[in-house]
Amino acid sequence: MDAPGFIREKTLRAAGLDILQVNLGYRCNMACKHCHVEASPQRAELMGPGTAAEVLGVLDACGIPTVDLTGGAPELNPSFRDLVEAARRRGRHVIVRSNLTIFYEGGMEDLPELYARLGVEVVASLPYYLEEGVDRVRGDGVFQKSIDALRRLNALGYGQGGGLVLNLVYNPQGAFLPPAQCRLEEDYRRALREGFGIVFDRLYTFTNMPIGRFRQFLERTGQLTAYMEKLAQAFNPATLEGLMCRRLVSVGPDGALYDCDFNQVLGLGLPEGLPRHVREFDPAGLSSRPIAVGEHCLACTAGQGST
Repeated sequence: MDAPGFIREKTLRAAGLDILQVNLGYRCNMACKHCHVEASPQRAELMGPGTAAEVLGVLDACGIPTVDLTGGAPELNPSFRDLVEAARRRGRHVIVRSNLTIFYEGGMEDLPELYARLGVEVVASLPYYLEEGVDRVRGDGVFQKSIDALRRLNALGYGQGGGLVLNLVYNPQGAFLPPAQCRLEEDYRRALREGFGIVFDRLYTFTNMPIGRFRQFLERTGQLTAYMEKLAQAFNPATLEGLMCRRLVSVGPDGALYDCDFNQVLGLGLPEGLPRHVREFDPAGLSSRPIAVGEHCLACTAGQGST
């Protein structure tokens, strides 16, 4: 399938630079079935301290207000804590994309307290509000660990509508689009509050990206063509304004620059003439750059949008 139709009609361009997304590596304590980066405990790629220092150099050189740390499990990178503290000292808003179960790994038990002390925003994976739906995608026992982790975050003040922000992420458990975000958010609120006394700020519904393990699942089950057609038929031009690639630059573990972490996984680098590494960062050029696209972009532009 070709790139989305809108790409053939006009070039998609960045509309600013508000977020520096930093992928600290592909190592993770989990190996979820829908993971688009194919993270696992066996992956060895981690951002080194030299590259992490270059990321901080970008913050010193320009006024990007938000740093978004992702992985794998970003917390497994030895530079993680220093990077979070350094970004906060520079007055940047820091988002950590956490799988929640990382809090139960050796040496990671104090992460909730660290996040609360530094005022880090937590974006936590919870693919569904029922145990069976979560454990089937992420592994046995993950739901209960996630619930316990959310309770710890709530006890520290997260998700109470104040300064400690706790957002959750839903992913479909198969080859279908997510339901309306506002309706599902209400279902999550009711189920987590009544069942476990848990509160949170926002729910984000993500569309499964047809790359990585999810693409392998689609190919294995003969659903790839139908899924891609479903995404194409649901293309919604109203999503273009809010695409994350229009206000974000993604930094890979090796310091290479991309329009988003999906392009990073596919090795789809920035167009010719633009900086290719974080040490060459040029905020003026990057904030209005043309964006590299492919058929996977259909996932971000289907229905109500994803990212």
